[in-house]
Amino acid sequence: MRIAVLGTGVVGTTLGTALVRTGHEVRLGSRTAGNEKSLAWVAETGDHASEGTFADAAAWAEVVVNATGGLVSLDALTAAGADNLAGKALLDVSNPLDFSGGFPPSVKQQDGRSIGEQIQSAFPTAKVVKTLNTMTAAVMTAPRSLPGAHTVFVAGDSAEAKELAGLLLLAFGWAEDEIVDVGAITAARGLELYLPLWLSLMGSLGTPTFNVHVVRP
Repeated sequence: MRIAVLGTGVVGTTLGTALVRTGHEVRLGSRTAGNEKSLAWVAETGDHASEGTFADAAAWAEVVVNATGGLVSLDALTAAGADNLAGKALLDVSNPLDFSGGFPPSVKQQDGRSIGEQIQSAFPTAKVVKTLNTMTAAVMTAPRSLPGAHTVFVAGDSAEAKELAGLLLLAFGWAEDEIVDVGAITAARGLELYLPLWLSLMGSLGTPTFNVHVVRP
């Protein structure tokens, strides 16, 4: 598939590289085309990797991944263009973390709604799926780097988009029974609110390379 990854940080470039590795064409989107990070990523990744503006990438793509910071995600997606997102699966891996008050950060959810919900409301014809926001980037794309079973969550209103997200996760190496559907996009509230705990765990464990596992009978 043609997949746009919006965001040139560690999460965006890690996901983009893994998507190319698993057989997809990927265009990395940023506010301006030809920026240093985008060009470096394309040069390193090679064939099937390209870059452009948010709008260029979203218009070209069949699937869009939002890997921008949660506090700027709505602005980035507005720049990508509602028409360019319409009808497409939009995987949201962002977290609206506010570090202005120090550490640990607060999760900024306007009127108690997750950024995933706000994106779905702002772009009602997109098919938003919240996933992969509860772990570090390296674990997102290499789940077998951790021993044993662990869990990745998906939340969204579109069963079709969640199924597509699941296929991408399987290609990254997640096992089918490790992918837990937590329901509608409203469930993204809890997935985002987990982040302060995740950050505290990272501090106490001394590493970001960990995850949690839902144990079922």
